[in-house]
Amino acid sequence: MTDLVTRFRLDIAYQGTEFNGWGRQPGLRTVQGVLEEALATIFRRAGTAPSLTVAGRTDAGVHAMGQVAHVDLAPDQVALLRKPHGKRPPLAPHEALARRLNGVLGPVADVIVTRATEALPGFDARFSAVWRRYEYRVADRTSFRDPLQRHRIAWVSSELDETRMDMAAHGLLGLHDFASYCKAREGATTIRTLQAFSWRREDDGVLVGHVVADAFCHSMVRALVGGCVEVGEGKLEPGDLVDLRDGQRRTNAFKVMPARGLTLLEVGYPEPAQLSLRAEQTRAMRSL
Repeated sequence: MTDLVTRFRLDIAYQGTEFNGWGRQPGLRTVQGVLEEALATIFRRAGTAPSLTVAGRTDAGVHAMGQVAHVDLAPDQVALLRKPHGKRPPLAPHEALARRLNGVLGPVADVIVTRATEALPGFDARFSAVWRRYEYRVADRTSFRDPLQRHRIAWVSSELDETRMDMAAHGLLGLHDFASYCKAREGATTIRTLQAFSWRREDDGVLVGHVVADAFCHSMVRALVGGCVEVGEGKLEPGDLVDLRDGQRRTNAFKVMPARGLTLLEVGYPEPAQLSLRAEQTRAMRSL
């Protein structure tokens, strides 16, 4: 980032049902594509349309309440944000950016910018992050199956034992190679630190899994949940998930759960003074 560019942090929420994931893809509707089209509309007379860098790309159908991205704006683009919009008094650039983006997206959009702020020095939405926190919701035979929640809950026909699932989840914690729980991508590491993983049952019977890691490889959360569901059904023992992990090979011992049950809740960052250092560390290849 040059001194002439101003970086803004965007906090974003979306319902992933109608999106083909986060990342821009030709001919497909994606979260990044929709947001960058909105940016292009706002800055159509102010240089090259800006692009977004995201904390973590979500798969098709995955939701987010706390996604984070950053965008770098040139001086003429920041100046455009400072100009009065209609008869309203001028806003601070970050406030204007959020308001104009949401205005282009529309009043009932399935993606919104919940907040925009001028980024702190050294901030990088992707590489400065120290953890990502997800929630997975699954209804079993004993749960109330609320049709109004069908887009954010996965349903299974069996009865699940949340105590066994929680035991299995805790056994997976730590720094490990999670190749058994990741969809392989060429050149991408599958070494991750699983910082927290637990299960609880809510009052309506829905099972909620909370999972936190420094980062996640492709389909990792949904695969971890799939393994826990097999344990909850009694088809696997809690310790089997550790054995499968340490085998470091994809397996058919469990199914990858549907995307609709998964929501990105929050992305965590270090103290301001550590943002640049964290970004440098994250760019280095992870190794055990």
